[in-house]
Amino acid sequence: MKIAARKQIGVIGAGVCGSESRAVAEAVGREVAKRGAVLLCGGLGRVMEAAAYGAKQEGGITLGILPGTLREEANLWIDIAVVSGMGHARNALIAQSSDALIAVSGEYGTLSEIALGLKMRKPVVVLEPGWKIEGVHRAKSPEEAVELVFSLIEGDEKS
Repeated sequence: MKIAARKQIGVIGAGVCGSESRAVAEAVGREVAKRGAVLLCGGLGRVMEAAAYGAKQEGGITLGILPGTLREEANLWIDIAVVSGMGHARNALIAQSSDALIAVSGEYGTLSEIALGLKMRKPVVVLEPGWKIEGVHRAKSPEEAVELVFSLIEGDEKS
């Protein structure tokens, strides 16, 4: 009997963020963990660390795909650290390994993850304020973003 794999929700965002983005990322992480999904991120600081911290507050599992070759570079809240040695190219692994992506703020690295996710036909949700990109869904709160990605994933499974 095949056991269903846990959903993996990618949380992507800036390597530099303020307190507002940090709070939003933590809330997204908590909501992902409440749904029993694995939180997947780039494993480093700022938005990635805040999202992982939020997931751990709810007893969630966190997976970080790191750009370098040292697991020790992962933030304290990462349970499973995957070293890629790929630098920014690891964004493709994050997009491919996620069932859906949620963007919290971000810069060009986040934009590349959004583009890769769309190219790979993954649901992508951007929290307001955020880029206006064709094919990207928008959410006004962390709760709305997580609810939306799960409804999009479940919709894909039914088709």
